[in-house]
Amino acid sequence: MDDDADLFRAIGDATRRMILDELTDRDGQTLFEICGRLAMKHGVASTRQAISQHLVVLEEAGLVHTRRQGRYKLHHLDTSPLRSVVDRWPVEREGPNP
Repeated sequence: MDDDADLFRAIGDATRRMILDELTDRDGQTLFEICGRLAMKHGVASTRQAISQHLVVLEEAGLVHTRRQGRYKLHHLDTSPLRSVVDRWPVEREGPNP
């Protein structure tokens, strides 16, 4: 699958968008922290395994990177892959506007 397809698949799911929102609010969270924030703020009652699978999809799209710190695995947001969407369909163009 190409990078754009992975990206659109990743952001096409509401739970994954909520995970990205939570990492925007506070970057570098553990799986446990993400699950807690999703449950408390959004009422998402998914299992840790389900959230972990969502994180894998986000990692495959390059939107999330992980880093080990001792026994913890921290998840970090990376919005740079979204640049391909902006570059593909630029908002500002020369010429008449409809």
